Amino acid sequence: MRKISILCSVALVGLMAVSCGQGKSKKEKKEEKTEESAAQNPPGYDLSAPTEYKMPTELLEISGIAFENGHDDIIYAEQDEDGDIYYLAPGSSTTKSAKFGKHGDYEDVAIGNGQAVILRSDGEFHSFPLSEVTAGTIKSQKAKKLLPKGEYEAMHFDNQSKKLYVLCKQCDIDKSTDNNSGYILNLGADGSISNAGDFNVSVTDMGDGEKKKKFKFRPSAMARNPLTGEWFIVSAINKLLVVTDDKWVPKASYMLKGFLQPEGMAFDSKGNLYISNEGDELASGNILLFKYTKPK
Repeated sequence: MRKISILCSVALVGLMAVSCGQGKSKKEKKEEKTEESAAQNPPGYDLSAPTEYKMPTELLEISGIAFENGHDDIIYAEQDEDGDIYYLAPGSSTTKSAKFGKHGDYEDVAIGNGQAVILRSDGEFHSFPLSEVTAGTIKSQKAKKLLPKGEYEAMHFDNQSKKLYVLCKQCDIDKSTDNNSGYILNLGADGSISNAGDFNVSVTDMGDGEKKKKFKFRPSAMARNPLTGEWFIVSAINKLLVVTDDKWVPKASYMLKGFLQPEGMAFDSKGNLYISNEGDELASGNILLFKYTKPK
């Protein structure tokens, strides 16, 4: 009899659960779905519904991307191996380019103060006038190594502070900590680059006091949202997007599902988000556009 009683109790609980689930209104179900979507997406963006721009062959290994402030009609890009800077209209399959250097491991591009800056993985900067890029011939290039020993992939010129920001992917100085060191630099109108400060990002504390399980956070791209002032940081390893406030305190993280190899990121002046992915033997490189929609 006792076994029968227990079985009846379990069955009753199951019926109650089904009954409660069936009793939810359409409004309640819609609210639940909205809440679930919000947890998977930064406010204003739907990471599951991009517009895809496939890249031509020369940008199979597209890495960094950037816009010139106020000019949303041209995307500047570079790829991992060749010393060329490319530019193209969003959605175009035709590129133009200019050569700035020899074969190397180039990881990101930034545009600011009339200059283009390329970041090499060892922390060396190559800077040259943007006007020379569009002319097709780069003559007055500067190269300088200012950063500590390590591997670097993420760089961004912030139009608000007029500074250049670089974040370590994996640096010797961070080996005994949970931090990713970052560096702030001045970018002159003549292409000169100099140290202006530093910062660090720790993803072990996501802003709610809860300590997350340790995982590899290796920043491959960064950009500042012009509408909110928040920093968006992508880690190709683990395919993760971390959003911090303007003081670099992490607020939330989002899994990048369906991304091949996210290596570059930029915002246009309207707050639309662009993330570039390197291609492989089966898929071309691409740029994914996530249009900004004002949260309700």
